[in-house]
Amino acid sequence: MYTTAVLVYVFAIGAPVLLLRHFHPQAWYWHVLAIAAAVAIGLMPNPLGWDNPAVDLVFGLVIVMLLVWGVGGLMFWQPHRHKHA
Repeated sequence: MYTTAVLVYVFAIGAPVLLLRHFHPQAWYWHVLAIAAAVAIGLMPNPLGWDNPAVDLVFGLVIVMLLVWGVGGLMFWQPHRHKHA
């Protein structure tokens, strides 16, 4: 299970970084919304009957991906600048 968890969390960090690199940060409010969603999911209690390591791994994957995408997008976001001719 340890190797699986490491691979999942490497993917959870690597995928948003590659997406940010390829598509560039979007509007700032999408990144703030992603951070808010990650915090909301993280503070939410597990549904009854869903107390097993696989569910924890999936929730952790989603939370880390949203946090990395949200924070990374805000760190590198730049407003559009129009050049005047």
